[in-house]
Amino acid sequence: MKLNRRNFLRQTSVLAATPLIASELWSCTPTSKTEEKSADSTGIQSGLSESSIKEFGLQLWTVKEDMILDPKAVLKSLASYGYKHVESFQSDKGIFWGMSAKDFKSYINDLGMTIHSTHCNPDFTMKKETEDEFKKLVDDAASIGMKYLINPFLGSLQTQEEWKKAAEGLNRQGEICAKAGLKAGYHNHHFEFKKFADGTCPEQILLEGTNPEIVDFELDLYWIVKAGENPDTWLEKYQNRFKLCHVKDLYKEEKLKEIESKEKPSDAFWPVGASTILGTGRIDFAKLLNVAHANGVNYFIVEQERFDGTSRLDAVKADAEYMKKLKFA
Repeated sequence: MKLNRRNFLRQTSVLAATPLIASELWSCTPTSKTEEKSADSTGIQSGLSESSIKEFGLQLWTVKEDMILDPKAVLKSLASYGYKHVESFQSDKGIFWGMSAKDFKSYINDLGMTIHSTHCNPDFTMKKETEDEFKKLVDDAASIGMKYLINPFLGSLQTQEEWKKAAEGLNRQGEICAKAGLKAGYHNHHFEFKKFADGTCPEQILLEGTNPEIVDFELDLYWIVKAGENPDTWLEKYQNRFKLCHVKDLYKEEKLKEIESKEKPSDAFWPVGASTILGTGRIDFAKLLNVAHANGVNYFIVEQERFDGTSRLDAVKADAEYMKKLKFA
């Protein structure tokens, strides 16, 4: 079964008929782009075996096709690669992949892993009539000690007022979560950094319009760099608001131009995918993850969406090897 983000989000009924145009990415702050790292600036230090990040996870979207076929076998493989936690998403089989919450927890605990967070239906933020379904998910998540229920996508929103309504929705979710010991969250893509006429942008509206006691954020490092932003600036300005991050590399500019010369976006909303195995792209994770850690990020979650010359499972194995050797700079 072929899945992509847009089809998945269409199934959850959150996309408007007219999408944002993502071929041009506007900067929301007057900071410089994250500089492309040199070929030997991988963050891996020879002779040192202990990683700066003791426990790292994987967003299961990375291996979604494999999970559909045999979730237990995939989870077993992830544990063998060294992943200590997983982040799920709301698939056709649910966030627990056909298992009950307690059975899922038991299975991954036996493998040496746990689950702190999941992406869930974006309708929960914008449609109050879905509240009963959301409360059921909150109860299930709380029953196994999860910490976050995260909205992964609000790409149909166009105006400042709509984004302010989204902030209100996240606060409403956060209040529900707080009663069960969880927090609500939001995960960015690129469009949250497109400026409005007054210089603000959606990410800023969400960060400043939500209650930090009940709503946290997950910073996707690939997408913020793809949007032309400096992630350090956001991490430092909104210290302790980003508690999770997606560790996802972006091809170097030369390779990206090569890809864009040969491929057309399958959907006008999304730029051509250009994620790659950690340490082979342009993002200096040794420095960036150090900044993230210093400014409140607690959960480092690997994600990859493009697999050139490799399989999904081989790629996430290579990603894990990178994370196991990563030293902060």
